[in-house]
Amino acid sequence: MLKLESIDAFYGKAQILFDLSLQINAGEVVVLLGRNGAGKTTTFKSIMGFVPATSGAIIFNTENILGRPPHKICGLGLGYVPEDRRIFSRLTILENLEVARQPARKGIEPWTPASLFALFPNLGEKPGQSGGNLSGGEQQMLAIARTLMGNPELIILDEPSEGLAPVIVEQLAKTIGKLKRDGVSVLMAEQNLNFATDVCDRAYIIQQGRICHESAIADLLPETYGKYLSV
Repeated sequence: MLKLESIDAFYGKAQILFDLSLQINAGEVVVLLGRNGAGKTTTFKSIMGFVPATSGAIIFNTENILGRPPHKICGLGLGYVPEDRRIFSRLTILENLEVARQPARKGIEPWTPASLFALFPNLGEKPGQSGGNLSGGEQQMLAIARTLMGNPELIILDEPSEGLAPVIVEQLAKTIGKLKRDGVSVLMAEQNLNFATDVCDRAYIIQQGRICHESAIADLLPETYGKYLSV
């Protein structure tokens, strides 16, 4: 569904990604693991067109989307939940959802506020509450729900469990499982290995802008994790 082929990316003259390749198949949940500053967020921003890759290819459903603007990429069926969530704090929960609504995609059951409130009952209890008055966990739920209103085939989550209480992380894991069952592929960056192990099929490890490991999540050995990710 999504394939990065030997991409390089820069901030100004500083190269951040080096010959980076990875692949997400339809129906998969894939995690990109790495220390802070390893290049996870830059990888996601390159996919979405915020930090355009300077070489290689980014293939989404057979189309090379490298060089396209973010709104065009989003319109093709890619959704992105950034680490800082960026909900509209002055808008209500329902208004946050409505501003992200996109037409239904062929062969995909469209998301509606009602179906999202069934997925995130906490939000459904207070649809008129402003986003700025929600807890951190509720804001994360709203950020994901708002992205789903665009009916993406693949959703990218940047550090979704960061700063959340264990009970919310558990609910988030159930949500990702439900998305997978509904046919939505997921690519996420994560530092919580237990959470990643619970929800993901495969793992990549990125170090200094390069992919240095790929395996099924179940085959990620403690010594491999320790080598690349332990402090």
